[in-house]
Amino acid sequence: MSTAQAQVRRKRTEPGPRTGRGNRAGSGDARGADRGAPPPAGPPAEPAAQAAGRVQPAGRGPVVAITGAARGLGHALALRLAASPAARRVIAIDDHRGDVVGVTWRLADVRDPALAGRLAGVDVLVHTDVDMSADTEHRARRAFNVRAAQTVLTAAAAGRVGRVILVTSAMVYGADPDNPVPLPEDAPLGLDHDGSVAGDLLEIEHLARRSPRSHPGMAITVVRPAALVGEGVDTLITRHFEAPRLLTVKGSAPRWQFCHLEDLVSALELAVTGAVDGAFAVGCDGWLEQDEVEELSGLRRIELPAGLTFGTVQRLHRIGITPAPVSDLRYMVYPWVVDCRALREAGWRPSYDNATVLGVLLKQRAGHHAVAGRRLPRKEATITAAGATVAVIGTAAIVRAARRRKRGS
Repeated sequence: MSTAQAQVRRKRTEPGPRTGRGNRAGSGDARGADRGAPPPAGPPAEPAAQAAGRVQPAGRGPVVAITGAARGLGHALALRLAASPAARRVIAIDDHRGDVVGVTWRLADVRDPALAGRLAGVDVLVHTDVDMSADTEHRARRAFNVRAAQTVLTAAAAGRVGRVILVTSAMVYGADPDNPVPLPEDAPLGLDHDGSVAGDLLEIEHLARRSPRSHPGMAITVVRPAALVGEGVDTLITRHFEAPRLLTVKGSAPRWQFCHLEDLVSALELAVTGAVDGAFAVGCDGWLEQDEVEELSGLRRIELPAGLTFGTVQRLHRIGITPAPVSDLRYMVYPWVVDCRALREAGWRPSYDNATVLGVLLKQRAGHHAVAGRRLPRKEATITAAGATVAVIGTAAIVRAARRRKRGS
């Protein structure tokens, strides 16, 4: 594909025709940069903040509490709601005070049952304090994420909070070569994989499903963003683009769908007002094919047999060389594109397209080098193009260096 063709694709503003459940990965249907979503119904939607203001008039919105408000997604949402008519008041909750002004700070550990005492007068609680770091030991990460979600739901019920909004990921659907493209929002969830980030999020979703029985009268909204990109976002997905080559599996057809942090925040603003509820997905319209990603990024692919790829990553993870279990690697090679129907029907449209978000991600990768999710110190990042095939799934040099460090510790 030429550079001119890529530019035309990036400029395209009208998404392609909607694909149904039968449009499977590898079918080769519908070429074009951002595709797969239905054309907008009616005139362009107004900005999400205006739409939210229409649902909740100024000064009459709910009192909203946000966990994890001092950093990341929680910080971005607190900034947004502090200046929005969608919320009458914003309660910012974290274990330390952040820099957002115009909100009320209440310090708390989201795993502490005393959290209930910080929720007095709260109508809506948005839980963003979820650890998705590639560097956290998986047992500690799972314990934190599940305990925090349990405590948040119990504390909210005790504090008589009317609605809890949980942020997970579209990863809960699973990545599979036979996934329809796009996945409908009511598609069945994937299987739990021990040690994976997706497994943590599935546990949170299971808690959400059980919550109406445990806490009747409290509404639960679950928000599932596509591969998230934005300031401070550091996940196995973003680190995939820090490698010298893009790993692919023979016979697979990766599709790439992203979600900019600002679009997730605008979707959460609508959820706060009740304009959209239940479980819904957030992401850019359509998706990018692998060849388009390579054209836009300038990165070349490495294509390896599935057995070799997954087997090697599994062994490297078992001996502690790479942080990603083999189940997480599936999200880099198989599709998990989602159809954001509920948000579209609420009048929401993303402000970013996939090509633009990929550009943001590529700027953020500058100065970083990763192999199979493991960040490399600069002195270890001297990987040549000739050796990149081995490098993507763990070079012998990296393995030896890690073992030397382990023996010396």
